[in-house]
Amino acid sequence: MMNIIYPALFAAIIVICSWISIPLTVPVTLQTFAVFASVGLLGTYRGTLSVILYIMLGAVGLPVFSGFRGGFGILLGNTGGFVIGFVFAAFLSGAIIDHFGKKTIVLIIAMVSGLIVCYLFGTLWFVYIYTKTISMTEFLSAVSVCVLPFIIPDALKIGAAIFIVRGVTEYIKH
Repeated sequence: MMNIIYPALFAAIIVICSWISIPLTVPVTLQTFAVFASVGLLGTYRGTLSVILYIMLGAVGLPVFSGFRGGFGILLGNTGGFVIGFVFAAFLSGAIIDHFGKKTIVLIIAMVSGLIVCYLFGTLWFVYIYTKTISMTEFLSAVSVCVLPFIIPDALKIGAAIFIVRGVTEYIKH
């Protein structure tokens, strides 16, 4: 029963966190916080499933993505690679956590590794959407737009996710 309830609950949490936007030069949402919290609390399978469920809800048109947007076109747009990258980030982070445990250093390494994968996937997609090619020059230029403004906010979100995972883990039934 928990294999159904927890992923659905955390998909809803990801939705809510995607709607919370901090208006900076480039708006920052809490999606990555929710992705890492879900995988840290639920493990690889259920955490990744919650991310996939979130993406599927958005793909069919429900306004679950940032800015209350939805539809398959969002996934094909310039930020769609980051949304799809959440799946790979969750899977990698969860695999590291499942294998090495939930010590703080493991959570940091797992979530930072997942974030790097998400950044890589999203930035490559961003470059491809705009140029229809991928070159090192274009990739490095896109990093300044797609990654650098988000490093500090994402580090804070990872810190918050680790705090939640460390404090709530004992209350989640596996």
